[in-house]
Amino acid sequence: MTLGLLQRLPARAITTRGLGGGDWSPKDLIGHLESWEQHGLDALEAWARGEPAPSDVALRSIGLNGLNREEVERKSRWSAAKSLTSAGETHQRIVAAIRSLPDDRWLAPATRRARRPLGRSIGGILGGPSGPFRHDAAHHPDLREFVAVHAR
Repeated sequence: MTLGLLQRLPARAITTRGLGGGDWSPKDLIGHLESWEQHGLDALEAWARGEPAPSDVALRSIGLNGLNREEVERKSRWSAAKSLTSAGETHQRIVAAIRSLPDDRWLAPATRRARRPLGRSIGGILGGPSGPFRHDAAHHPDLREFVAVHAR
């Protein structure tokens, strides 16, 4: 659904600020969603080494808003084309990584010290108010409204 909404926008609207009445553009949202998929990949790598997810460490030190702000700022100079390409590649990597997990790993705790199963932990990183693996859905109301105003 997210990609379908984005495809309804003319090219110039992808970098137009005002998504959700704030400072983000749809390009910023693309980068934001990609960042959380990258956080998921980084978590899988860290958990395989028995370490905490880097995003958990960052959340404890700078908080959710700080982490989101840093990631959006880091990608702010990227072109829309680079943002879309990078997000597509990251999405393919996270899907492949999740699909490659054997059932026993999916159901086991992410690390020896963790209690939650890895699947639930990765679902939380990629999740939102709508549930595990549904981060994008949290942004759909704002994106729909933006598309209604700016669509072709």
